[in-house]
Amino acid sequence: MFTDLPEAALRTFRSAVVDPVDFDEFWEATLGSARSLAASRPPVFTPFATALTSVTVTDVAFAGFGGDEVRGWLIAPAGVDVAATVGADGGAQLPAVIEYLGYGGGRGNPLSHLLYASAGFVHFVMDSRGQGSGRGQGAGSTADPHGSGPAFSGVMTRGIADRDSYYYRRLITDAVLAVDVVAALPFVDGSRLGVVGGSQGGALALAVAGLRDDLAAAVVFVPFLSDIMRATTITNENPYAEIAHYLSTQRSRVEEVASTLAYFDGVNFARRASAPGWYSAALMDPVCPPSTVFASYNEYAGPKQMTVWPYNGHEGGAMEDRAASLRVFAEVLRG
Repeated sequence: MFTDLPEAALRTFRSAVVDPVDFDEFWEATLGSARSLAASRPPVFTPFATALTSVTVTDVAFAGFGGDEVRGWLIAPAGVDVAATVGADGGAQLPAVIEYLGYGGGRGNPLSHLLYASAGFVHFVMDSRGQGSGRGQGAGSTADPHGSGPAFSGVMTRGIADRDSYYYRRLITDAVLAVDVVAALPFVDGSRLGVVGGSQGGALALAVAGLRDDLAAAVVFVPFLSDIMRATTITNENPYAEIAHYLSTQRSRVEEVASTLAYFDGVNFARRASAPGWYSAALMDPVCPPSTVFASYNEYAGPKQMTVWPYNGHEGGAMEDRAASLRVFAEVLRG
């Protein structure tokens, strides 16, 4: 059944998410500190052997938030010699797609990520720190070596009492720095970068679009983390229910939590995004209710398009969304 407002109402829905007055300063300081640490810890590229002949796979370790090691798969079309080219000059430059993963998932086996490289793009799949043990999306390889106060199971409430300690400060910073790594590759054209993801991955793609001005495209499927506090009151599904469970015992912290979450809400990132954006929303989605998706879409400052799937849940368009992303990247990134 439909889980939220009718489509006509969604098209005009406006979020009540507050834009913190120091939002930009907070993120400028966060990213500046992370980049300073990363400057002295260059990424490490290790070839990964497969029997594939159309692509090459490289295991990448780079410095993310706090200088913590973050892992990812770099999957490139055959003929791109990553080992010989990193740190060198010359060679043809290709467009690149940076992909972020859904909640609970890890980067898994690189054989699960062959779509974009098979179409001629350099493809980077970022692991999600402290995740990779849920939802059957593949094992993770990245730790989250930071403590937390009281928290409900999952990562949604990890450090939620303060913006500086909140889990998504670290993960979003990782996501921005992953683009730095890819943009610096000599075989990548830094003017032809796209980001993509679904659910949590869509939230990260949206956040990166709001924090960078050098993207050519942002593809955001059924994004998570938009109008977060509203979501906690209109769905009982995890991950948003993690916050509701937390607040059911931390009763005095509702305003504190709302204040923290405003720094990580997709609505506020959307207000700052300039790259062309492609969204999808599903009207029967109980996990990311469609009004929360439209909350950020309706605020998105760059050129934008929305695909609505009336009879789908959180899977959205599934492979149809993937096919659409491939068409977008083929049109926008190939020039």
